[in-house]
Amino acid sequence: MIAMLFACISLNGFSQEKLKSDGEIPVITYGGVPEGTVERYREMKEAGIDICWAWTSIADAPKALDNAHKAGVKLLLSSGELKTDVENAVKSVMNHPALAGYVLADEPPTGEFKSLSEWVKKIQAVDSKHFCYINLLPNYATFHQLGMGDKELYGVPSYREYLEVFVREVPVTVLSFDHYPVIEEEGALRLREQWYANLEDIRSVSQKHGLPFWAYTLSVAHRIYPVPTVAELRLQMYSNLAYGAQALQYFAYSGAGYEDYHHSPVSYGKRTEVYDRIKLVNHEIKALSGVFLNSKVAGVWHTGKFTPSPWVTARLQEENPPAMPPVKLLHTEGEGAVVSLLEKGNSHFLVIVNRDFQQPMKLTLAVDDSVKKILKDGTVVPANIYASTMEVEPGDAVIYTW
Repeated sequence: MIAMLFACISLNGFSQEKLKSDGEIPVITYGGVPEGTVERYREMKEAGIDICWAWTSIADAPKALDNAHKAGVKLLLSSGELKTDVENAVKSVMNHPALAGYVLADEPPTGEFKSLSEWVKKIQAVDSKHFCYINLLPNYATFHQLGMGDKELYGVPSYREYLEVFVREVPVTVLSFDHYPVIEEEGALRLREQWYANLEDIRSVSQKHGLPFWAYTLSVAHRIYPVPTVAELRLQMYSNLAYGAQALQYFAYSGAGYEDYHHSPVSYGKRTEVYDRIKLVNHEIKALSGVFLNSKVAGVWHTGKFTPSPWVTARLQEENPPAMPPVKLLHTEGEGAVVSLLEKGNSHFLVIVNRDFQQPMKLTLAVDDSVKKILKDGTVVPANIYASTMEVEPGDAVIYTW
């Protein structure tokens, strides 16, 4: 009987087909390994992190790079000498196999774009192989933070224009931004209302200029930000991917000693419960890299009780949704979902993310027999072996393909 059962499963192909991928979604972290030892970098790699910010002098950089390389981690270098002695600093590290790139700035206002542009050009004149990394502000930054206080001087009337001015003035090869949407106010957790508007703006500018974008997820509790749960991590990661992110970033890996930061993945040399949570989510996403890596976003929509940022996000047509011929009905109950259609060659991927990080979402999906479901381990099975109505866990995503 058991042999017949396994033969049946094999014949139906439920366990045979696997998602194909030509690589993995990179995972990056801000806040690295203060000790800089090989063991600590291996611990980071085990958590599914590939690239780490490293603040170091150029004199100490070779040792940090050597240790990271032994653990299979690459470093984004941040050093004062990269600005004061560009040529010598770059030449001293540019040929190391563990070098990922150079960190120039975090959350700069528009007033710094000109000097950043000159700095990027100086580095690229010496090393055109590695990229220069600049992380941008979120759309909840104040006008003063964005550099919009003097509009006549900077000419920036909106957050979208902040992005446009950056792309026009600074010759980068990737867009990066941070936005931490899960906050706690008066004892209640909620999402920042403008988060999806931020993703819409980033996606639009990214597509317009042909630049991939990278997005952050919060992994350290402080001030109004709670200790991140698996559901909160998934919601941020899968929403970023649904909008087209090509690399995922954490703030921060080791947060001890900064303001009131606590419960970072590693704190004062010890793992917290958040370490295991990011490890779970990272390895889950890496198994799904074939869905997201190098895919193009054909469209993003929202369902549910409300459309976040209704002036910029679109509601999904539930019956026979556009650009999805095999989908006859896509209906959600509760707060709703992010619905993304990704394309890669002749493959289409439908990603449905439960926008509620506290409650499960009921999803009803009616599709034809050409549609398959992608499981979390990358296994691909016929969608019709599942019921048409099911629950999606808080913050989680379900993925289909045809």
